[in-house]
Amino acid sequence: MPATSLASRRLPLAQPRVQLAHIDGVSLDHEFETLLEQHGLWPLTPTRISTLQINLGRVCNMTCLHCHVDAGPDRREAMSRATLQRCLDVIASSDTPTVDITGGAPELHPQFRWLVQQARALGRNVINRCNLTILEYPAYQDLPAFFAQHGVELVCSLPHYRPLLTDRQRGEGTFERSLLALRRLNQVGYGKAGSGLRLALVANPVGAFLPSSQASLEREWKREMFRLYGVSFDSLYCITNMPIARYLEWLLQSGNLDSYLQRLAGAFNPTAAAAVMCRTTLSVGWDGRLYDCDFNQMLDLGVEPKAPQHIDAFERAALEARRIVVRRHCFGCTAGAGSSCAGATA
Repeated sequence: MPATSLASRRLPLAQPRVQLAHIDGVSLDHEFETLLEQHGLWPLTPTRISTLQINLGRVCNMTCLHCHVDAGPDRREAMSRATLQRCLDVIASSDTPTVDITGGAPELHPQFRWLVQQARALGRNVINRCNLTILEYPAYQDLPAFFAQHGVELVCSLPHYRPLLTDRQRGEGTFERSLLALRRLNQVGYGKAGSGLRLALVANPVGAFLPSSQASLEREWKREMFRLYGVSFDSLYCITNMPIARYLEWLLQSGNLDSYLQRLAGAFNPTAAAAVMCRTTLSVGWDGRLYDCDFNQMLDLGVEPKAPQHIDAFERAALEARRIVVRRHCFGCTAGAGSSCAGATA
């Protein structure tokens, strides 16, 4: 596992344009836009902005092989208090029901708890995307109780229920630290029937292949996580690895880029394409810029030019009338059963 991010290693691949050039250089039978058009989905447009996803920055306590954010302890990007306040103003003035907080490790942001408290005070459902290991650091061990107090929905990354496979992707000892965190979350009620405290785990393949059936994997994971470790949770989200950033680096180094992208394109599913998350989610970057999704954010593909470009200029009608920006990496969300921030879509 690399000890630092692409950016800190000053690699050309840290640049979004270089990543896009690699992806565009793969020979494919069909382009993404062409397949959308064949199925009556072009241009792809939003249905309704029901989720404002706020990326607090790229600072993280981990440097995982599959990270599409290229996050790590060596990154410094973080959302300002003024931009956070503008996000809250938008939430307060709209009927967007869900606030989805991500990073990096969002908990490392100095205003993280304040943001959660303010969003909950506005009556919004708050989702936090947690890597679990952060909860084992001394300064953050009270977070399970904080999450429970404020009714935060947790979506937690765990590549596999077998320690070797998780550690291979996220670093030695990651599984054990994640397990300790999950047990503490269970102790405060997360993953327990009737508690109202929702806990979802996120699994992604450890290799260059698509996830298996989410429903069957959820049954397997629930059985094995409880049998082996006594841990319970509510849902399993299966997410396809996106061929960008550090996962793209691995695909290039292992010689898997062409075959992987061809596999994604060959598994295009129009039902999944009709339900992609960018149709209901608006992504806010750490600097306040607006994107159709978190993946486009990492590739510096902002919303189309005629739509508002920054959270300061937020206008719901204009943003819901925009065309969604798509490129070849979008095959990752439409392959097989589909992939979104809530797992399979079809």
